[in-house]
Amino acid sequence: MLFKSTLIAAAALALTACASHMGSPMMYSQASLPDAVKVPAGHKVAMETVGVGQITYECKVKANMPGQFEWVFGGPDAKLMDRSGKQVGKYYGPPATWEAMDGSRFTATQVAVAPNGSDNIPLQLVKANPAMGMGAMSGVTYTQRVATKGGIAPNSACGAGNVGAKQIVQYQADYIFYKAS
Repeated sequence: MLFKSTLIAAAALALTACASHMGSPMMYSQASLPDAVKVPAGHKVAMETVGVGQITYECKVKANMPGQFEWVFGGPDAKLMDRSGKQVGKYYGPPATWEAMDGSRFTATQVAVAPNGSDNIPLQLVKANPAMGMGAMSGVTYTQRVATKGGIAPNSACGAGNVGAKQIVQYQADYIFYKAS
């Protein structure tokens, strides 16, 4: 009888351990990303967010190409949500700034981009500048923009007749924040 009780208790403990492990979120893996946007070794995921918002584009004369025009990236305005849908920060610019709800924030320098289909803004790797304020963004070293949806420049005409016009497009992307390990 004691053996049977011990066996039942052990089985229950094993099932509890399995169930609690299954409920824990998986840490983001960059294995399927192009090498250009992979974070260098020595850094670990500190926070995963989903950015949902808008990108503003402005119709401008192409640099060094008088008489030609293009939609130019003006800046983002997005909410950063955790995996459960709770807002944990925001992303805005220029300059591109990631800010946590606790007020800590940083700007960054683009390291690389990689295409993600013709209808999506590219994947991106940025190297963080030192954070301002203490909090969730303190110590962030790199951020990846992955799983992008939308956000590309408008298809509408951009020409001499509408220079300075602005268009807003919707987008979504995962922002994965890394800190030195």
